[in-house]
Amino acid sequence: MSKILDLIDKLYETHSLSLDEYEYLITHKCDEATEKLRTYAVANRRKFYSNHVFVRGLIEVSNICKNDCYYCGIRKSNENCDRYRLSKEEILSCCNEGYELGFRTFVLQGGEDGTFTDTWLCDLISAIKNRYPDCAITLSLGERTKESYQKLYNSGANRYLLRHETADELHYSQLHPSNLTLENRIKCLRDLKEIGFQVGCGFMVGSPYQSVKNIAQDLKFIEEFSPHMCGIGPFIPHKDTIFKNEKAGDAQLCCYLLSIIRLIKPNILLPATTALGTVKNDGRERGILSGANVIMPNLSPLSVRKKYALYDNKISTGDESAQSLQNLKKSMHAIGYEVVVDRGDINTISKE
Repeated sequence: MSKILDLIDKLYETHSLSLDEYEYLITHKCDEATEKLRTYAVANRRKFYSNHVFVRGLIEVSNICKNDCYYCGIRKSNENCDRYRLSKEEILSCCNEGYELGFRTFVLQGGEDGTFTDTWLCDLISAIKNRYPDCAITLSLGERTKESYQKLYNSGANRYLLRHETADELHYSQLHPSNLTLENRIKCLRDLKEIGFQVGCGFMVGSPYQSVKNIAQDLKFIEEFSPHMCGIGPFIPHKDTIFKNEKAGDAQLCCYLLSIIRLIKPNILLPATTALGTVKNDGRERGILSGANVIMPNLSPLSVRKKYALYDNKISTGDESAQSLQNLKKSMHAIGYEVVVDRGDINTISKE
């Protein structure tokens, strides 16, 4: 017992552990360690963000994708997927609704859709920036060239989310077809950071073939890459993939890892993800209580929310919809947190 508690103290003080130490921290997870990690994580978050929770307006712009990732419900070979693509006018309408509700960050997320050329996206980004100059634009549109990323940045995009999925090459190959490589995924992340984006990486907790060592490798990668944001959530199977019969990831382990990531980088922007809210009704509240400080309600048109099905049973109505933002504020207030109208940029200066 004393060893794991000592490791938590070490992580809190140095923000770094060895690969073996991260593995030990996961393998010997217990109630005492969970509580200590959570206490430290909340203390770290409060130093930079007080009790504030940032909301991002998520707009799922297309479920058309050229890739065939084995775990994903919108993979190109899924013939049961009801495809759609939002027009620029529809996306701008979502932004308008979100702005009036108080959102100051828009997250444009979609598959790797060939219609989203640099010209198309730059025109859209410029239009959003012109209408809402006080807002941040986050993109989550997959792997592109460095030249493409540079054009998107020059047009006004501020942040880019690109989950690394796993930091282990063998595990990556077990989740993706051979034309997708961990090497290129990491290259994209480094290109984004070099250009000047606020960059987010992340991984699925409990994905098929994932070992404790794999998770330790993910934590070490996060430590060394030092992203501005990190999105993790439990793996949830989709009925139209080869992993349809696999077990979903564990919400408790996910929250445990959120606390660890908060200790690795105290000022990181850390979402309590939709997937966490899907496997547990109070999953996002648990995530916030474990050190997260971002929630991304859905601004997509109601007509397409269920079509953007990366996994089964995804939340698409109720508190996940932006129209129920007041309910979200109440649920956060009930656990001692405040949803704020703010771009929610990474804070580099401690409030203490």
